Amino acid sequence: MNKKIIFHDPIHKAIVLNKSKDEELMILELIETFAFQRLRRIKQLGTASLVFHGAEASRFTHSLGVFNVARKIYNKLADERTNFKDYKFVLYGAALLHDLGHGPFSHTSEEIFLHRHESWSKRLIQEYSPIQSILRKYGENTVEQIADLFTSKTLFTNPIKTLISSEIDCDRLDYLLRDSYNTGTKYGLVDLERIISALTFGPDSSIAIKPKGVMAIEHFLVLRNIMYRTIYNHRINEICTWILEKIISTIRSKFNKKIWIDKYLYKWIHTPEKLDFEEFLAIDDISLGYHLNVWKEQAPEPISTLCRMFLNRKLLKASDISTLDNIKKLELLAFAKKKCDENSFDSNLFCGLKEKKFKGFESNNSLKVWNGNLFINLEDSSILIKALMNSQRSSLIIYPEVIRTQIKEKISLLKTLK
Repeated sequence: MNKKIIFHDPIHKAIVLNKSKDEELMILELIETFAFQRLRRIKQLGTASLVFHGAEASRFTHSLGVFNVARKIYNKLADERTNFKDYKFVLYGAALLHDLGHGPFSHTSEEIFLHRHESWSKRLIQEYSPIQSILRKYGENTVEQIADLFTSKTLFTNPIKTLISSEIDCDRLDYLLRDSYNTGTKYGLVDLERIISALTFGPDSSIAIKPKGVMAIEHFLVLRNIMYRTIYNHRINEICTWILEKIISTIRSKFNKKIWIDKYLYKWIHTPEKLDFEEFLAIDDISLGYHLNVWKEQAPEPISTLCRMFLNRKLLKASDISTLDNIKKLELLAFAKKKCDENSFDSNLFCGLKEKKFKGFESNNSLKVWNGNLFINLEDSSILIKALMNSQRSSLIIYPEVIRTQIKEKISLLKTLK
């Protein structure tokens, strides 16, 4: 029997798992569970494939990648400190399972269904029998230790917390590389090997970076900033999220049982706090997409129009109005709503302001620089990193294409007024 299983990954190439190693056998068993296989049906980048047509990769592929990054880091750090080996099963399990709780279209579902994927990941690890039983087989406290990493606010002196949930963790190290590759952009070319080679332990046993790795971290954080502004917060993503949110909120508030919904999505929409595991795991991109297709043909207005817009990519339009002050934004919104109504569009659904905040780098003392003598915050070692800590805000006005010319003219006029 072949003891080695190979996953051919576009980023990390061959990810080899050896069944003769308990920690890797655990990973293989977790991969085979229904809850993890479901991640094949959830797109890593949500609706971004409507902008970047190659962005079809799943949370499954990303989660495997995060595990692979975690294993590389483990192999580096275990050579420096033997007691780090005690964390192997927790680190591997947490890296693989960190996204288990995502809903359809990944982060988009957090806005349209108002759930937190971290909470669901924790719940699935703690209470979902197929996952829990595997983890307990490989360590009495593994379940509790992994679950605690996702939602606890413990200090980053815990090295596993830094590697799983911090500003520079295994998750981010994988998704910047992967998302750049899948979108066909060249922003996220993280120097992964350089960063890993520079990792060490600080004098307080926390994860630290050697001075030689600071420039690679600078590069990493610059790329993260660019990826958020150009891909993750792209205006088409914001428009798609807006449309899906309006579909779900309208069904929830106005139609209830007047529209066909299967029993699983019904609970996602109306009583998400009461979802059991079967109901949670039943909904993914495919099942939600099927509903959108049915509603496009059978649902009453305005649901059918909104579904048609999304599925046919005949989307609403959006203009960046971040430079306008708040009074001018409200004046523009009132103008847009009036034009919507004049063109027989419900202005509460087809028009509005969408504000977005992009958080800068948040240190949280999760990674410090250690040269064997000085132990300092990462931002204190780099002017560039300190500059990247600044948050940014953006504002979009969303509206139907039929009033696009009028909106553009109004924005130009407002920009000339003092």
